[in-house]
Amino acid sequence: MKTPYAKHTFGEEVDRKLRSRLGWLTAGVASSITWPSHDVCIEYAGDEYFLRGSERDGKPSPPGITIACARSGADESISKVYRFTSILSWFLGGYVDVSGYIWGTHPCLYGDPRTVYSTLGILGKKSFSCNHMPVIESDSARKALAFWREGQRLRGVHASYAFLSFYKVVESQFSDSKKKVAWINAAIDRLSGDSTKRVAELRALGKDVGAHLFHSGRCAVAHASLEGEIVDPDIPGDRKRLQDDLVIVEELARMFIRDELGIPDSRSLYRSRNRLAPWSALLPEESLSLLVRGGTPPDCGQLEGQKVSIGLWPDGPISGLEAMTLHVEAIHDGVVKIVLVNERKTVLLVFFLDFRSGKAHTNLEEGGLLWGAEEPNEQDVQAYATFFYNVLGNGVAELTCSGFEPVDCEVVIPVNIIPPNPDEAIQQALDKFRAETAAKVGSTAAE
Repeated sequence: MKTPYAKHTFGEEVDRKLRSRLGWLTAGVASSITWPSHDVCIEYAGDEYFLRGSERDGKPSPPGITIACARSGADESISKVYRFTSILSWFLGGYVDVSGYIWGTHPCLYGDPRTVYSTLGILGKKSFSCNHMPVIESDSARKALAFWREGQRLRGVHASYAFLSFYKVVESQFSDSKKKVAWINAAIDRLSGDSTKRVAELRALGKDVGAHLFHSGRCAVAHASLEGEIVDPDIPGDRKRLQDDLVIVEELARMFIRDELGIPDSRSLYRSRNRLAPWSALLPEESLSLLVRGGTPPDCGQLEGQKVSIGLWPDGPISGLEAMTLHVEAIHDGVVKIVLVNERKTVLLVFFLDFRSGKAHTNLEEGGLLWGAEEPNEQDVQAYATFFYNVLGNGVAELTCSGFEPVDCEVVIPVNIIPPNPDEAIQQALDKFRAETAAKVGSTAAE
């Protein structure tokens, strides 16, 4: 499944984009995920989605999603928003549900405090991320995620309809009811957590769990007849039974999306994603295969000599570090140590590419400023300090070769130190450099 790099834009550039055209649709949302406090633009599957922040001018603001839309294209645009909220709900582990929408020549906000809200906000203007969110291309997967989104939204509102939505996640994927029943019965034995307790309770009562979920749950909610089994809203026992069974059907839905459809969420993707995949084309196939197996090939092909831009997510390249030259210093047991040097040879950065795990790591201990044929200048000091102190403060460093997606590095977890405020530390590094430079000039003049 494709999980491409999704550019996130924050700040004034978002406002500029929103002023760049006429014709916008804004959907107000009810959300349980950590919603951004300020507007952010996300490029996903060929469209730009603007998540409208929960704070504006220091006051609460209705969360929503804005997308470019011609006056005649409202249905197509709101369908895109529905699909986007479905995968966003799954990927970030909550719900994002559209409460209503409005079209305008300008990007208006849609606000109804009864239906538009976010149960969680986040601190920081650039904290929100759904980078590498899966792109959903099959119609069957789209439907499963849509029912999942509805189930999550209804879970704390109406257990009966939440149950039905979660059941539809699985039911919508089968044209043969026998195959559906077989999958459910097999999956019940693979359940974990709280759902296994409810399964044990039902089996202790002599219930066939799969049949019970279908007749006393799915059909009882969906149908109402004098003779048939129903969930009576006035009977406490019926409501409790559905609430107790909800944990099973929700976990079955989760298993199907995760295991059968192969759609990762943010946590599983973090564990499984190969960060080094964008650079695979730069290595000979045999060398790459050997590195992945933990071997030591004689060389790394086209990696040597590549021009690499060093940046910080989500701000992009660091001024002064846009065209570093890559040198392979060592290769050992699937790990490649690379050194990046700027054109003037005054800044050196070191990284480890671990092809065994598909991860890149910064090495802050070995990098730094270089004194040689040329001496570092103020821009070099600011560039290196920007990189060093932001990475030390858990910033995400990105390495970008022209034509390839950025390679993101693992976050550095400092040990036995309290990382300084990056902005303050950068300024202190500049002040120190200026003072030392002035002292050298004064000493030279005195001589």
